Amino acid sequence: MIAIFSDTHSDSGHELAGEALTAAREAGTVIHAGDFTSPAALDAFQEECEHFYAVHGNADSAAVRDRLPTERIVEAGGIRFAVTHRRDGGDAGLAMFGRSRGADVVVSGHTHRPTIVETGDVVLLNPGSHAQPRGNRPGFAVLDESADGLAGEIREPDGTLVESFEGR
Repeated sequence: MIAIFSDTHSDSGHELAGEALTAAREAGTVIHAGDFTSPAALDAFQEECEHFYAVHGNADSAAVRDRLPTERIVEAGGIRFAVTHRRDGGDAGLAMFGRSRGADVVVSGHTHRPTIVETGDVVLLNPGSHAQPRGNRPGFAVLDESADGLAGEIREPDGTLVESFEGR
């Protein structure tokens, strides 16, 4: 399982609870699309997750930005992820970012809105924010390999299904 988070916005820790915490602990790979805000939040994720890959976001402190890249490629479960906090140009900009990096999935954050957009050749995945949804549903994502290649779900921290997709 691959667990995906973004937009924690915490001064004290990872703010994970319920199914979100279970997913972070049990996932073979955890990806975070930035905006931890504080080193304490980043450290808490790193302590909780064995294989953790993150980028920094626009609200991250200088201490967090110094430790994380703006973008990165992660290969896990036979899937190539292009990870960024945000990209100019909306969905088209994100899709171009992913295509230029040979990605199957683009992981982004920033909007705090959990969304899955399937383009012709790349999936755009924003897990939302598990801790600071800002008027949206709180969210995080889990992905697994399936017979069709990839199955994914966005869930609320309590496990409630928000959206799902299959194939790739």
